[in-house]
Amino acid sequence: MESYKREFINFLKDAGVLKFGDFTAKSGRKIPYFINAGDIKTGEQIARLGEFYARAYSEHVGKKRCVLFGPAYKGIPIAVSSAVALSKIGIDAPFFFNRKEAKDHGEGGVLVGYVPNEGEEIVITEDVITAGTAIRESMEILKAVEGAKVAACLIMVDRCEKGRTEKSAMSEIEEEFGFPVYSVVNVYDIIEYLEEDPANAENVERIKNYLKVNGAER
Repeated sequence: MESYKREFINFLKDAGVLKFGDFTAKSGRKIPYFINAGDIKTGEQIARLGEFYARAYSEHVGKKRCVLFGPAYKGIPIAVSSAVALSKIGIDAPFFFNRKEAKDHGEGGVLVGYVPNEGEEIVITEDVITAGTAIRESMEILKAVEGAKVAACLIMVDRCEKGRTEKSAMSEIEEEFGFPVYSVVNVYDIIEYLEEDPANAENVERIKNYLKVNGAER
């Protein structure tokens, strides 16, 4: 495993973002592990998270200046911290995000921050994709942006699960909307990391059993 992947999984675990137990995903699936960006609680943690996203951006998007979109709520600090980290490597990326409810006073509307110009490319910053539900919601929101063109989506972890078919949710999103989804790590990286310590055997077995049912074809 590449050293930065191990470093990232360590970071997720130490920050309490990566948890093991019994959880329910946004898709309704009962899952044996959970990735919760809402557990990022300090300035140092969110700064480090932004650096990992900036690395993924640089690796997959390159030096191109895109607009970052952070879906409410967890995607907002991810977009902001990613923009800060990108600025430190010479990419001054604008960002914007949505409100859960439209504001009927002041500037009004659902979207806050930079207003993308027609032809500018957008990169969505999310935490995870399970069945693709959150990304489809983001695409509905982005319909309000005239001429919006999504270039990519960046996420923390690819859960490598089926979407609506036997294909992975990431593959389905790519086919449905025509843009790639990139992750810093995937669930098999997490399994490899956990297998290095025999104390994690139970969690490894539960995740593998879950993937036997819900995992996409590799």
